[in-house]
Amino acid sequence: MSDCLFCKIAAGEIPSTAVYEDEDVFAFRDINPQAPTHILVIPREHIGSVAEIGADNAALAAKCLEAVAKIAEQEHLDSGFRVISNCGPDAGQTVFHLHFHILAGKPMGEKLV
Repeated sequence: MSDCLFCKIAAGEIPSTAVYEDEDVFAFRDINPQAPTHILVIPREHIGSVAEIGADNAALAAKCLEAVAKIAEQEHLDSGFRVISNCGPDAGQTVFHLHFHILAGKPMGEKLV
């Protein structure tokens, strides 16, 4: 999508601090981190959210999760990390391009809210 922030980041039109990339997935550091390590993992192809994952793009979503594991190893997140994907406005999604937050670097506890 031409007006999608994350599509523009994945295409290199908007600067970011990349931590991982391949032909299908791009990952970069969040500019407003909520934890000492806060990385966003996105598919290069536009998918609006988890709610839009179906048979035609499930493999791409799986590649994002494979990238999460690679990034966790690369970043030495040995003591643990959290993966979150907000889906829709009530869940806090502000950029409507599928993305997975990797949060780590501090104890987070069991509760999400």
